[in-house]
Parts: sequence; structure tokens; C-alpha cells
Amino acid sequence: MVIKSQSQIKDNEIGLYLVSTPIGNLKDITLRAIETLKKSSFILCEDTRVSKILLDKYQIKSQLISNHKFNESKNLNKIIDHLKSGKIISLISDAGTPSISDPGAILVNECVRNNIKITPIPGPSAVATAVSISGFSEKFIFLGFLPEKKKTLLNIFDKISKFDETCVFFISAKKVNKIIPDLKKNFTGRKIIFCREISKIYEEFIRKNVDDLEIFDKDLKGELTIVISEKKIRKNNSQELSESDMNIIRKLINKLTVKEITDIISHNNEISKKKIYDYCLKIKNEI
Repeated sequence: MVIKSQSQIKDNEIGLYLVSTPIGNLKDITLRAIETLKKSSFILCEDTRVSKILLDKYQIKSQLISNHKFNESKNLNKIIDHLKSGKIISLISDAGTPSISDPGAILVNECVRNNIKITPIPGPSAVATAVSISGFSEKFIFLGFLPEKKKTLLNIFDKISKFDETCVFFISAKKVNKIIPDLKKNFTGRKIIFCREISKIYEEFIRKNVDDLEIFDKDLKGELTIVISEKKIRKNNSQELSESDMNIIRKLINKLTVKEITDIISHNNEISKKKIYDYCLKIKNEI
């Protein structure tokens, strides 16, 4: 690994920088990211051919070093040595935030062990973008890239289908049709959005009900970010209030509003809010 020299580096700037890069549109890069990359002694990246396009656009001359999942362990000691010697090193991925479903965690952990300063430079995120446009609950579980093995995948789907939260994951477009039957089996009653080519010319958001999913007949390309909506808890109109719930309502009826009491009782209860509200009114009128 050959490193070009750089002069006039301040002590408080030395360390590893995790720099987020655009997920599609190169204009989405932040001013701080450009500034950081320009002052870096060198930049670690997944694919030098991909990263060079970004660097050329913003006239960033820092040296690129290939650092991907197949060589990051081999490069580790040399990188740590350079950081200890006072270099500024930036880590980027092909798109988005490094070490999130991309190489970087090994280097970050080694920097922590060696008390090397780590600075995040926030920016574009496919996960945050997809969740924000989905309209689903902001409480979500992120799975990264789905596993290759069918058995492992089915186990994960079975597990997370029991959670109430929104689910987010990445998948290659070529594999989407293979998981359609599994999605329908595990996430019935939910909504889903397929986010493709985010921020690019052919950006597309495909919204469906999981129960209505069909095999895609068009040729999807690249990687997709998929968001599955939170599980809807259905209130049981036939279920009656327990004696305990009724006692709580009687105690609170003169202290809180009917709406506040209804929200409290229904929070961890499958009984419909209307039934709770009606009972509160009944007790209030009896007083």
C-alpha cells in the first residue's frame, strides 16, 4: 500500500472518517463530505472505479485505496499503522454510509481498540430515505442484505413477522421474485414498498398490499430497498372489559378526561376504543 504524503495536518484532524456518499445522485453529497475527502491522506473505498467518478466530479485528488470485504482484514494492520503515524484516512462505500451493510466494521473496531479517533460524516442513506417515503411507522427493524440460504431466510422471515415494527432490508433485483411467495406467507395483511434506483433518473417506488403481490414481469436491475409496514393490531369488539379495567376506570373517572382514560386502557388491550369510551361515559353519567 503506497501512500502519498500530505503536509500541514492539524492534530485534531487526525483519525478515521466515515464519510457518507450519494446513493445515486452525485449532487446529494454534503459540503462537509467534500471538505473531508479533500483533506484526507488517502481514501478507502470498495471499488476505485466507482469512487473515482465521484472524486473526479468534485476535483478531489486524494489517493484511492481499494478496501473491500475480500481484503479489508489483510489491509487492517497497515491502515492502523498509518493512522497512528498521523494520517487522515476516510472510509467510503460505493453508495451511502460505510459499515452499514458494507465493509468498515472491522476497521472501526480496531480503531476503538487502539484509541484512534473516529469521526462520522453523515449523509445520504437508502434506509432512512425508504422509510421516510413509505408512510409506515418510524419504528423499524433493519435486516441489511437478506441471506443467500433459503432456510436461513425463512427463519428470519418467520421471526420478524412476529414483530410489530416496520421491517427494512436490501435485496438484489434478480432475487426479488424468488421471495414473493415467502413475503405473502409471512406478512399477510401488511403493506409493502419496493424502492428502486433511489435518487437516480429511473427512480421508482412500487407500493402494494403484500396479499396482492405477484411475480414481477419486468426486468428489475440493481439493488432494491424494501420496506414492509408495521403489524396492525386489530381491536376485538366482542371482548369485554375485565373487572380490573373497570375498577381502574372508576378510580380515574374524576381525575382524567374520558379520552385520556380510553387511551390508557386501550394501550395494552385488544378491546376497541369505542367500547372503552362508551363504558367511561356510562360511569361518568352514573356519578
